[in-house]
Formats: sequence, C-alpha cells, structure tokens
Amino acid sequence: MKKSVVFPILIEKDGNSDYGVTVPDLPGCFSAGSTYEEAMINAEEAILTHLEGMMMHSDPIPMPSSIQYLQEKVGTTDGVWALVSVNINQLSKEIKRINITLPEIILTKIDSFASKENESRSGLLTKAVMEYISQHGIK
Repeated sequence: MKKSVVFPILIEKDGNSDYGVTVPDLPGCFSAGSTYEEAMINAEEAILTHLEGMMMHSDPIPMPSSIQYLQEKVGTTDGVWALVSVNINQLSKEIKRINITLPEIILTKIDSFASKENESRSGLLTKAVMEYISQHGIK
C-alpha cells in the first residue's frame, strides 16, 4: 500500500542565506538547504519527522491545503511555492492486519472507487479515516 500526501511548501531566500522552507499546514515545521534542490529534499524529511512527532503525541494530522488558499492566508511574499510528496508509509514500519465486517454493497463501492483512484482498499480506507479524523479534530 503506497500512500503519498502532497504538502505545499514556501521556499524563501534572503541575501547570502540558505533557502528557507516553511510548511504552512504544519505549524513549526521548517527546513532549509544550500540549494533549491537541497531545500526540496530536506523539506520532505522535515515533513515526515514533523508528522511522526504529531502521531506520537496523538495530534490530529491536517490534510494539505491548496496553494491558492495558503497564498491568501500567508499574503504577499517573494518566496516560491512548491509541492512536496511524502510517503506516509515511511512513518511506521509496523503494519497490522485487522478484520472488519461491511455490507457487501459498501465493499463493492469501496473497491470500485479504490480502483478508479489507483489505490488499494487498505490505502483508500486509511486515507478516508485520516481525513475524517482531521476534519473532526479527533486525537
């Protein structure tokens, strides 16, 4: 099950400094790099580390916002917006098999939608549950 989430980041550079990275959807998540490319790579690691910390503290994981929304929220900046895809399967190496019972018609709909999204049944259910938890602020 490969599950990637794409977070918008803001990359800024002042004078002789490195490229600074902020992740507006994850307050307190920052990174940097001496080159633009290094900043992008380091941003992925920073996001994964930040998410792992949130999960360890049972904090809800926010779903990524659109760049347009974040541009309006952050305001005018000389920075560059970029997208970083992170594989959240890297957050936990342990996977547990569970047994659930669903009506056959629901399972058919889940499988059909998962197929259209190029996702596994487990991946789709994981994504749906994480979005539900995020929307309801459940810890």
